[in-house]
Amino acid sequence: MTRRRWTAAASVAALLCSVPGSPAAADDNAGRRSPLDGVELQTLDGSGNNRAHTGWGRVGTEYPRVAPARYVDGVGEPVGGPSPRYVSNRIFNDTGQQLYSERGVSQWAQVWGQYVLHTVGLREDSDEALNIPLDVTDPLETAETNIPFVPAGRSKVVPGTGVTGPREAVNFNSSYLDAFAVYGGTAERLEWMREGPVDGDLGNNGARLLMPGNLLPRRDARGDAGSAPIVDSPGALLLEKGVVAGDFRAGENVGLTAVQTLFAREHNRIVAELPSTLSEEEKFQIARRVVIATEQYITYQDFLPAMGVRPAEYRGYRPHVNAGLGNEFATVGFRAHSMVRGDFAVRVAEKRYSAAQLDAFRARGLVVTADHGTVTVTVPPQAAAFNPELVGELGLGPLLQGLGERPQGKNDEQIGDITRNIRVHNPVGCELPSAGCQILIFDISAIDIARGRDHGMPSYNELRRAYGLAPKPTFRSITGEASETFPADPELSPGDEINDPDSLDFLRVLDREGNAVPPGSERAVAGVRRTTLAARLAAIYDTTADLDAVTGMVSEPHVPGTELGELQLAIWKRQFEATRDGDRFFYLNDPALTKIRRAYGIDYRRTLADLIVLNTDVQRAELPRNVFLTGRH
Repeated sequence: MTRRRWTAAASVAALLCSVPGSPAAADDNAGRRSPLDGVELQTLDGSGNNRAHTGWGRVGTEYPRVAPARYVDGVGEPVGGPSPRYVSNRIFNDTGQQLYSERGVSQWAQVWGQYVLHTVGLREDSDEALNIPLDVTDPLETAETNIPFVPAGRSKVVPGTGVTGPREAVNFNSSYLDAFAVYGGTAERLEWMREGPVDGDLGNNGARLLMPGNLLPRRDARGDAGSAPIVDSPGALLLEKGVVAGDFRAGENVGLTAVQTLFAREHNRIVAELPSTLSEEEKFQIARRVVIATEQYITYQDFLPAMGVRPAEYRGYRPHVNAGLGNEFATVGFRAHSMVRGDFAVRVAEKRYSAAQLDAFRARGLVVTADHGTVTVTVPPQAAAFNPELVGELGLGPLLQGLGERPQGKNDEQIGDITRNIRVHNPVGCELPSAGCQILIFDISAIDIARGRDHGMPSYNELRRAYGLAPKPTFRSITGEASETFPADPELSPGDEINDPDSLDFLRVLDREGNAVPPGSERAVAGVRRTTLAARLAAIYDTTADLDAVTGMVSEPHVPGTELGELQLAIWKRQFEATRDGDRFFYLNDPALTKIRRAYGIDYRRTLADLIVLNTDVQRAELPRNVFLTGRH
């Protein structure tokens, strides 16, 4: 692939997609210099970031590996092991007792983590089934379903792999931290999102992103929802409620939609700050460059430190480093579903919403409580999913402010039903035992185990070795507990303890000082169960050598001062260093950002708190400097 050097005068189709032979647009401002004159622009799909390896990190390329692939036949047949749903019911099941971050990391970390993942990674199912058996006779199975499996599909593969060499999965996003979730990876999607006509010529579009009512556009915003970009939305909601952003998953939950809305507003705010003497294309490219840098700045300056991740000192761009999203990171390391608490809440002055608005919230299943001049509206999990209109109804500012006021779920092996028992009714609203009714159960934690086998992930100890860590010889050495045997129970025969529902009972829950707190308290950061995690692992897996990587990883205690166990911390550190060091356009390596700041006073060095104040009605005094921390750390 021939490398090209693009300037702001180039046509956007060529500029962003590197299409050979694309015509150049006329420069209406010939003779006038801009901070982007002579500056190479970052492609939408990540191609050409690395000049020597133009495909590294590009849309549609494989997830690179750190460790050798692990398949039964060395090619693509997944290894066996205990049923992922069986493991989920005994290891991941939190039985309704949510634990929270012991360091007071806020719900912002959960939402930002998802936003980052939707920027750098996307896998898709192939036509090959990866269904996970679900045994309704299992004494620990509580799901009501008439479908005997958790439906899933194997990941699409890089063409030509899985034949004579290991099967490799495709990343359908750019691997660079390049605001892909804001702008997308194709000129066609971007053109629909930018103000102006949709006629196949991005050169006549405006600099601003299309935002009716200052919110993300719905698929019918241009009149014909059928010709709009695809979005992830269930059933009939696809046409009625789907919102369009760079990543098609923007409407998955109200927190994610709020962050996507914030960055679209920030793009338009920057455009408004630029002088009218610039062309629309120059304004767009300047705003995009600053938004990308701001996303990177927040990730490395606020998010990672809040999680306790400290990358090595930055020493500049390293062209030999592949910034591609690692298979181990995407499939194992960045799986942190216990951080999800599911519900969202806003707390505002009581006068903000009318009585009619509050009644409408209640009618839709939202919980409204009033107390001494304030009102709190809590969005439960079932109402938070695929309801993007709540961003406008509740207000973007209060939603974003609320993310920083409550702790996120503790990053451990205990996962709530919000991701472990997702019920899908077919047809919608049906209930068993009605004839023709199907209730499907999606268990993301079980799918994580199956996906690891699908992607040829190493075993837990093999993955530790790949990241320079010593293997763990016993299950109690993994969990840090004193015992990996079950307590004596005269009513149970040896070996039956693992199938006893009482084995998961919480005897007590504790705050960060080790004091007992009531079940359900947001001060609960640890719990004592009737059986140790090590005992349950030992009863499921024969030896630590057989342990699935993701199961072992989340079973590790946190490294002091972090939200991660030893293996997960090593995976994050390596990936975020590669993402930074292998990105030629990383903000610390980009002289154009200094030119933009000097010319127009526009700075990428913004915290999330800064962005919230600049783009909503929330005042600076109402927010901490670092919204990733609740103040309980």
